Amino acid sequence: MDRESLKLQNSNKHLFYRHLRESDPEIYSCIVQELNRLRDNLELIASENVVSLAVLEAASSVLTNKYAEGYPSARWYGGCKYADEVERIAIKRAKDLFHAEYANVQPHSGTQANLAVYFSVLKPGETILALDIASGGHLSHGHPKNFSGAVYNVVRYGVEKDSQLIDYNQVQELARKHRPKIIVAGHSAYPRILDFDKFKEIAGEVGAYVMADIAHVAGLVIAGLHPNPCQKNIEFVTTTTHKTLRGARGGMILAQERFSKILDSALFPGSQGGPLLHIIAAKAVAFKEAGEPEFKKYQEQVLKNSRTIAQAFISKGYRVMTGGTDNHLNLVDVYSTYKVSGKDSSKWLEEANITVNKNLIPYDTLSPFITSGIRIGSPAVTTRGMKEKEMLVIVELIDKVLKNKGDAEIIARVKDDVRNLLKNFPLYPEISDEQ
Repeated sequence: MDRESLKLQNSNKHLFYRHLRESDPEIYSCIVQELNRLRDNLELIASENVVSLAVLEAASSVLTNKYAEGYPSARWYGGCKYADEVERIAIKRAKDLFHAEYANVQPHSGTQANLAVYFSVLKPGETILALDIASGGHLSHGHPKNFSGAVYNVVRYGVEKDSQLIDYNQVQELARKHRPKIIVAGHSAYPRILDFDKFKEIAGEVGAYVMADIAHVAGLVIAGLHPNPCQKNIEFVTTTTHKTLRGARGGMILAQERFSKILDSALFPGSQGGPLLHIIAAKAVAFKEAGEPEFKKYQEQVLKNSRTIAQAFISKGYRVMTGGTDNHLNLVDVYSTYKVSGKDSSKWLEEANITVNKNLIPYDTLSPFITSGIRIGSPAVTTRGMKEKEMLVIVELIDKVLKNKGDAEIIARVKDDVRNLLKNFPLYPEISDEQ
């Protein structure tokens, strides 16, 4: 590249963090190091993704200065004209994307969204029926250390031992026995499609509400690659706005309009104060991006990549939970293959610049702190432009580290291979830390 072309390329870079570098070099250094870590690592955490520059810019905007307790046209503070407009735009885009009657974009996280739903229709001590953590459920679905398990009576359904699929007969039996007020249809680590029709049928039999937590599959829902609970007569739908949706980190509630008032009040003043307007703006930007045709193509590739990962592990003799995947994640039993734990596997892989997380598998014999499995997601590497060919390479690299049980020499070689692979898929090339 000639000198003039190089000068033009550099002039087009976003000069982020200039003032931060001067005022707080410690924090600046941490941010730059994290940027470089992201650039040099294969990010395979199923709950992580990489947002666009537009989302980053909205999240770091002057809207962080505005306190806007309440809702559009009903704030407790003045000066909310533009805050109202931002939130209205985000709400409309969310409703349009999911074909929902109601949307609340204020939750700071998916857990906060779930909390607001519980507060809206449950009294302390009433019963929730939800997927067991060991079978892929989430902390906010009734873990005893979480508010949901501490405040409510939680009954847990699981998966079948042989297939690792949700046992809908068990869901029905438990619902009939315990008469829950809410049945939660959602997960943190379940690789198959959720049968919302079946959940709704069971709930109808016992007079329960259904809360569909689609935090992991929201992007796939938008793209029509997973059933949309908003179109299945489900009362409450919660989600995060990152993960497959590829937006700012936060949460959202979608629901039938008849619940709008109790949900609004359950969130504010029930469980949150002022909303994060800069994050709501960033959510709105992500919703706009999710409405573009390219987003569906992206989700299709996320699914192709995830299925390629599953089959590649199976071909190498690994036990992949449920025998495959219908979404962006896979649960892989590493203990039965090489007698290595999920904890050790994730540690060794991180040393090789491959980021996964240890994860319980159904009927795990190891503790939640050790685990027999790892969870692997395709969203972030797909955002970087990788396709099936690269997924095969990634599985090969993971297998090399695990097969050699963390051998330092092998890890060093794999780390070099990872960096060479990533050279073809640069991350945020527009951002320069040379300011």
